Amino acid sequence: MSNEQLVEFAWGLANTKMNFLWIVRSDLVMGDSAIFPHEFLVETKERGLLGGWGPQEHVLSHPSIGGFLTHCGWNSTFESISYGVPMLCWPFFADQHTNSWFNCNRWGVGMEIDSNVKREVIENLVRELMIGEKGKEMKENALKWKRLAEKAINSSDGSSCMNFDKLVSHVLLGKGLSP
Repeated sequence: MSNEQLVEFAWGLANTKMNFLWIVRSDLVMGDSAIFPHEFLVETKERGLLGGWGPQEHVLSHPSIGGFLTHCGWNSTFESISYGVPMLCWPFFADQHTNSWFNCNRWGVGMEIDSNVKREVIENLVRELMIGEKGKEMKENALKWKRLAEKAINSSDGSSCMNFDKLVSHVLLGKGLSP
């Protein structure tokens, strides 16, 4: 993102008056370091936590997490759905646009942010995600997908277990081995 977009995200988040955790990777801002306005840091010091790295799965699995801003790469999408966390989607390239479309239009677990980031839009989307009716619906949908994901991997008749067994059998049989 550009530094201007970073500032718009920051003030949009600050204006919600909500608590937040924001992981700011060193390569977040194109060709530059992420520089937050001093006023933003002062405004959010009691309710915001900025970090340079965080274990994403650990963070998403925490019950206090109400939403996730993501670029919609497949791993982030899958992890968010697996933990029942609705998303604010900001895709950039490749599969991210497709994943975002599915999150927002098919699975009902996301809202997309326009590439032309404005603080008022960010503020409204965060509020809707956290306390609005659409946000409540997205949380219900995310929990439904979480339960489906758990069933797929945790039961012997789940699709992930059955497909893995098929793969192993195919590989073994393809090499003339028996399962």
